[in-house]
Amino acid sequence: MSFAIAFPSIDPVLIDIGPFAIRWYALAYIAGLLLGWWYMRVLARRSPAAIHRDDIGDFFVWATLGVLLGGRLGYVLFYDLDKYIQDPLAVLEIWRGGMSFHGGLLGVVVATLLFVHRRGIQFLPFADMIACAAPIGLFLGRIANFINGELYGRVTDLPWAMVFPHGGPEPRHPSQLYEATLEGLVLFVVLHLLWRVDYVRRRSGMVTGVFLAGYGVARITVEFFRQPDSQIGFLLGGTTSGQWLSAPMVVFGVLFIAWAMSHPQEVAATRRTQ
Repeated sequence: MSFAIAFPSIDPVLIDIGPFAIRWYALAYIAGLLLGWWYMRVLARRSPAAIHRDDIGDFFVWATLGVLLGGRLGYVLFYDLDKYIQDPLAVLEIWRGGMSFHGGLLGVVVATLLFVHRRGIQFLPFADMIACAAPIGLFLGRIANFINGELYGRVTDLPWAMVFPHGGPEPRHPSQLYEATLEGLVLFVVLHLLWRVDYVRRRSGMVTGVFLAGYGVARITVEFFRQPDSQIGFLLGGTTSGQWLSAPMVVFGVLFIAWAMSHPQEVAATRRTQ
């Protein structure tokens, strides 16, 4: 019989207030957005573009809508379309879970493009700041996945394996913690250090490229240890949907980095007149 670490018994619901429940998962989204907003305000002090700190506060609303709408629609389209075709109203039941990072990313990209166009802000310098802040939310979101006992890993006999409450009796990889470490903590530190380098900061798009490629590589790697979604299973050659969705991020990330390095540009010191 293989050894397994006991899964910590943490109630996914932090507080019950009458018919309402405050869940760790919801708090992770709120905290990630708030901390990201604060961190972007700090980064704006050294941004090569004229980005007002008030702009970041206003963008918070746009980012929230992009994350929620994009994340939910992404999950519906990428992971469980047949279910929602049969029951379209279930799309609105966000409290039952079902959010996609890749969908949320696309939602934030659309929200950012619309926002910078309305405000006359340069897209790439602003995107670089968002990229630096994004791992904060990723880290907290994966910790919430762990608390919920969802998105667990494949069966293993490693000494740090855990038996998850909804994963059967076999010990499994705590893949949520792998993702929290790589997609969250490691990527945050790398981007933070890069932002401090003037050469990188003034080549708009490079930090965004590192984020895209870094997340893609981290997600593809962890997917080898993560149990694929039951309604999808394994795909061609034993790959997973998460790997297929992350592969284009690596490609686009490398292209962003290559373009930024070969096209050094002076970022405008003033914003476009509105």
